[in-house]
Amino acid sequence: MDIASLLPSFGNLLYTVGAFVVALSIIVAVHEYGHYIVGRWSGIRAEVFSLGFGPVLFSRKDRHGTRWQVAALPFGGYVKFLGDANAASAGPDDAAMARLSAEERRHTMHGAPLWARAATVAAGPVFNFVLSALIFATVFMTVGFATDTPTVGRLLPLPGGTGELAAGDTIRAVEGRAVPDYTTLQEVGEDLADRDRLAYSVTRDGAELALTGPAVSPPRIVSVAPESAAAAAGLAKGDVILSAEGRPVRSFRELQGIVTEAGGEEIGLQVWRPSETGGGSTFDTRLSARRTDLPLREGGFETRWLIGVGGGMFFEPVTRTVGPGEALVEGAREVGFVIRSSLSAFRHMLTGAISSCNLRGPIGIAETSGAAASAGLSDFFWFVAVLSTAVGLMNLLPIPVLDGGHLMFHAWEWASGRPPSDRLTGVLMTMGLAIVLALMLFGLTNDLRC
Repeated sequence: MDIASLLPSFGNLLYTVGAFVVALSIIVAVHEYGHYIVGRWSGIRAEVFSLGFGPVLFSRKDRHGTRWQVAALPFGGYVKFLGDANAASAGPDDAAMARLSAEERRHTMHGAPLWARAATVAAGPVFNFVLSALIFATVFMTVGFATDTPTVGRLLPLPGGTGELAAGDTIRAVEGRAVPDYTTLQEVGEDLADRDRLAYSVTRDGAELALTGPAVSPPRIVSVAPESAAAAAGLAKGDVILSAEGRPVRSFRELQGIVTEAGGEEIGLQVWRPSETGGGSTFDTRLSARRTDLPLREGGFETRWLIGVGGGMFFEPVTRTVGPGEALVEGAREVGFVIRSSLSAFRHMLTGAISSCNLRGPIGIAETSGAAASAGLSDFFWFVAVLSTAVGLMNLLPIPVLDGGHLMFHAWEWASGRPPSDRLTGVLMTMGLAIVLALMLFGLTNDLRC
């Protein structure tokens, strides 16, 4: 065996693992910092803040007496508060608690008022949601939003060119049909999906012009989903599908129709790929669409045959600057969408309405991390935001050992006036750990099976 031939694969593996560790470390650090800082504000002292588990690689103590450390196994983290028997704050260290005065016990997780304990526990997931909203908002502010009126920002390379259109043109009509906004422009484009050349009415430098241009949404690939059929077939952003099974493809809508019609059968594609020096080259590839469950904005799921590519228009729109306020509102809405779609997915998987393969484990998440990092910083941080929301939501599940389980115990204490017995807590914590391990094993099995 040629050892040199293994280096590219080994390099890809290191890149994937590295991206996964970076993404997870950001999310864990923010989650645990939420516990730490709200605990400190509530009068609960933290003894250890650890990023990772196992042997300590680096540590230092701050003026508050907290030891901050980085451990060798970067797949999680914890905050150990004063008086905790372990990193999970599952119970008090009775010997340590006995040595503390009444005033000192107030600064422990188990001696603090109920409101302080509940706020400290809830802060981890809440900080995950805040992180996600901030990342989404930053991406929105960086990329901007398309202006209300369809205006050409940059023409994208196509094998047949983009006709007489130019950057800066404001599109007023297509084939005589007025297009006051992007929604109407895309609707008109779908109605004319069987034509690869269209008549455009545009405004350029104050003059009204009648020009010829390409289909509104040509079969050009804007994005390739990680671990998709398209990714496996070597398709990339910027590729244009010329034909499928010998049939000319004139628009992205036609490509969708051909993929749906083929179901899971293999499809032969002829693809044009632009070159950096201008022009382009063609190549052939084959792939089979995969049955995929897509979350809908209005709730629920739509099951479709997909090859894993996204399309768009023949140009990049002129964008407007987004202010912090508007970006944060949109970022919060995106967090809400991820939460709703995650809960909907879980419910649909339980009822068998969608495939259980939608639940991925560490291998699948790591592969997606690497693919997102390869696509660029914007894609990577968008993935971090989605994963952070998912981690925050998962931790709120009412399962003992998770933050939601602790909140469930606190709710019991609030309603009954006393905490659950140590015996009951121990049994529930063991059951909760078993559930979490079972979910992790199920996700890992899906990574290998699906």
